[in-house]
Amino acid sequence: MSASELNIQHEELPPLLAEGLDLRWQTLLERCDEEQALWYRDFAQSSARAHLLTVLAGSPIFLDYCQRYPSLLPALQQRGELDAELSAGQFRAALAADCAACENRDQLAACLRRFRHRHWLRIVWRDLSRLASMQQTVAELSALADACVQEALAFLHRELCEEWGEPHSHDGVPQQLLVIAMGKLGAGELNLSSDIDLVFSYPEAGETVGGPRSVDNQQFFIRLGQRLIKALDARTADGFVFRVDMRLRPYGQSGPLVVSFDALEEYYQDQGRDWERYALIKARCIAGDMASGEVLMKTLRPFVYRRYLDFSAIDSLRDMKAMIQREVARRNLNDNIKLGAGGIREIEFIAQCFQLIRGGQEDALQQRPLQVILNELRDMELLPAPVVQELQEAYVFLRNTEHAIQAWRDEQTQQLPDSAFPQAGLAHSMGFDSWADFHTVLKQHRERVSEHFANVIAAPEDEANTDHSALAHWETLLDQPEQDALRDELQNVGFSDAEELARRLVALLESSAVKRMEGTARERLDDFLPRLLEQAQDAEDGGRAVIRLIPLIESVLRRTAYLVLLMENPAALQRLVTLCDASPWVSRQLASHPALLDELLDGHNLFNVPDKEGLRSELRQRLLRIAQDDLESQMDALRYFRLAHVLKVAASEIGGTLPLMKVSDYLTYIAEVVLEAVLDIAWQNMVEKHGSPAVDDPRRHFVILGYGKMGGIELGYGSDLDLVFLHDVPGGAVTDGERPLDGNIFFTRLGQRIIHILTALTRLGSLYEVDMRLRPSGNSGLLVSSFTAFAEYQNAQAWTWEHQALVRARVVAGDAVLAANFDALRAEVLGRERDPDALREDVLNMRDKMRKHLLPGGGEKNREFDVKQGLGGIVDIEFMVQYAVLAWSHQHPPLHTYTDNIRILESLQQEGLISEADARALIEAYIAFRSQSHRASLQEQKGQLSGEVLVEERAAVRRIWTQIFGEQSA
Repeated sequence: MSASELNIQHEELPPLLAEGLDLRWQTLLERCDEEQALWYRDFAQSSARAHLLTVLAGSPIFLDYCQRYPSLLPALQQRGELDAELSAGQFRAALAADCAACENRDQLAACLRRFRHRHWLRIVWRDLSRLASMQQTVAELSALADACVQEALAFLHRELCEEWGEPHSHDGVPQQLLVIAMGKLGAGELNLSSDIDLVFSYPEAGETVGGPRSVDNQQFFIRLGQRLIKALDARTADGFVFRVDMRLRPYGQSGPLVVSFDALEEYYQDQGRDWERYALIKARCIAGDMASGEVLMKTLRPFVYRRYLDFSAIDSLRDMKAMIQREVARRNLNDNIKLGAGGIREIEFIAQCFQLIRGGQEDALQQRPLQVILNELRDMELLPAPVVQELQEAYVFLRNTEHAIQAWRDEQTQQLPDSAFPQAGLAHSMGFDSWADFHTVLKQHRERVSEHFANVIAAPEDEANTDHSALAHWETLLDQPEQDALRDELQNVGFSDAEELARRLVALLESSAVKRMEGTARERLDDFLPRLLEQAQDAEDGGRAVIRLIPLIESVLRRTAYLVLLMENPAALQRLVTLCDASPWVSRQLASHPALLDELLDGHNLFNVPDKEGLRSELRQRLLRIAQDDLESQMDALRYFRLAHVLKVAASEIGGTLPLMKVSDYLTYIAEVVLEAVLDIAWQNMVEKHGSPAVDDPRRHFVILGYGKMGGIELGYGSDLDLVFLHDVPGGAVTDGERPLDGNIFFTRLGQRIIHILTALTRLGSLYEVDMRLRPSGNSGLLVSSFTAFAEYQNAQAWTWEHQALVRARVVAGDAVLAANFDALRAEVLGRERDPDALREDVLNMRDKMRKHLLPGGGEKNREFDVKQGLGGIVDIEFMVQYAVLAWSHQHPPLHTYTDNIRILESLQQEGLISEADARALIEAYIAFRSQSHRASLQEQKGQLSGEVLVEERAAVRRIWTQIFGEQSA
């Protein structure tokens, strides 16, 4: 064909790329038969012309493949595959049909290579012409590799079984090779000219059956693995399929080509290194015994993903990055878009760093594709949304650049070209008019990636400002510690209780647990303690803080990654010292649940608690990442959520960002959100087993009532939950599932399931202690009452003290219709007219019994005042409020609107039942008492105060008590 026939216009291609293209096109036509030549001529003048010129300009090897295999491109176009996206199933089916005609390994090799070349042409065509997104390109390349491995393995397994017999376990179970893809293939992110990193394994030891002689299973699978590698990797007259890299197998190149599952598991458990954890993040079973392979991958998961926060991964990633940087410098790879600064590898490091640190706690981070992980990091607010957007944009640009580089000559390289011709081709493929324009945008992306990488894989914060001489001094004192010398130095720098602190530090360092520590773990402890002592010098009472922190240190001696977390984040260490100095309750919580140290990393989130809707949304997102049938993980997620947010409330109270009235509100919101989720989980579990109660409307017909502090929106840090369960399904109703239950039994089991989820002890403890004694008839009554029975009990059998309890009762979770019915019943019961004298006597008798039972001696023992039960304390205010509601609601309905004492007191004043001054006095006293109660909880103290404290408040309460109940009651 002449140049005039191709007729490249000036505006179609840059001159440098157009030059010589007509001659190479002519060569292609000369190698075609008449029909093929006609097709190429027509194709060059069709609507596909622009795409054709773009691809020819960006990939000289594309034209070379067309010259070698002139039938491939016409066949693709005629079958409608050239522009189409193909699924993994289509690749497998097409290759299986091609391989069906193969009779030996040589024919298989030729078939695989033709298949690879045909689809490589198609994928390059779609990629360079931008008919496919980057994600589609890598997905199709990965599906192509999967299909080639799968069909080759299936063919070779059959062939070898004919020669040697079929491998069986000692129990007679047939065995297959398992092929595990690592790296980019494992993640489904293969590039145009990538190696495929594979690991081979098989389930069990045994020997072959049915062959001329029996051979060991390992011998069989080693031979099978060798044939598979040769089928894919060997260069023949038709080229190769994929280069195969087996260096990621146990012991690398010196290890056996194939090992059993047990040997693989034992290797990773005993000898696995950090870089192998990193590699296994992307591991995926792609061929062979897939069902057994998935079981194997689950057994390896704990090696990859620790159940605790593992900040030690950062050090490993730093070491790997430093090694790569040395290699980049040695081989002058600065223009390598994968390994150079700001390259693809750095984006992968950022994502995989978070996966290794947090993947054990967040199942969503155990996925393989990089962009999926970046989205999860954004949704979890572990990376800011603008950072994720920049990383994703850079990743797409860099991967497209990588493909354009590799499409040039089908070579395994990520190196930017250094001569004008390929530079022009790369720029044009990327949509730029010149190399300079392309390089400017590339540089901007790489600079952003490099900046974000430095922020994640950086040296610990403020390391440059660390006083290393002071640290060295503490290191010397703590190495082979001598208690008197350590005590003297602790005193010199101002630590309180230096004697006890020195004794505790020496006891820690000489304990058997510390002496058993080896290598990295002991080094981490030795690095951490000096930093802790340096940080504690700035605390209000550093000695007290460190003493409180020693149980936490002891609890993480076998999980020293938590110490790395604190060394990596000095600001988190400072927050830890401050909180533990302020509260032994906080230090005990952290010692019991070191996973909560994660919450110290972000100071803004730690000291700013979300509102109820924010809590609800966060918990919903956590639970959505867990399979609905995984109750254990759901319970762990609920417990961590509750622990983390209660810690945030405590931190906010200590830090002064949350006033007392809001502390109880938020503790109650946390419990309400948890109860809603627990009800959802329990309901789903029951419905899956038994179906829904068969009634006309689809609502749940079930509510959870909160009494006491829960009902009064006044929970404290250690409060249990006073709960009552109600349902309103008609008698005789049954569920509509395959295993139907009577409605009453269904709701009883639902209640039992709720209590189990709340109280079961897991590695994170229980959610809440639950008290069900306020249900009708107490512990002897039904666990779940029907609404009708509950109403009858309240109207005919309930004691006065039960109506007092009803004042603080409200629906905290469940069905809206039943909730409205309960509210109406509560208003009716509380609004009933009562005999004032009988009511007064009942209330006073109950108060007297309570005081005698809970506060023997009247509460003035040792001149101390019990904040809750003492004369003029919290319970006295609560009894006055409850009496007022029961005595006066029939004339003043607003009194029974609210369940919390503060708003009821305000209603009493608004209704003119007590004076504004008395209402204010009771409210201020109540707030003061509760403030003392919260403070006592954080200090792990009983609610006992000096008799000289809050004298005016107590006097005001007793004065108003006398006004309401009379002189005799005082």
